[in-house]
Amino acid sequence: MWSRIARLFVIKTKFEAFLVIFSLGTGAVERGMHYLQQYPGYGGWLLFAACPAAVFMAGVRILDSVERNS
Repeated sequence: MWSRIARLFVIKTKFEAFLVIFSLGTGAVERGMHYLQQYPGYGGWLLFAACPAAVFMAGVRILDSVERNS
């Protein structure tokens, strides 16, 4: 029973990986916009840039793991 539920959270194809990366990126940009409102100036822009950069690194890792399993 638990293995059937666990299979729902496994990324099997590149399409699923791109959907996950897109959703992470959308959330990161939203978080970055909040940082720009809270911290105007260079500090806000640096925090904004850090959010999508983390998604880029995670996205590469996700795609790499999907390609290895294929």
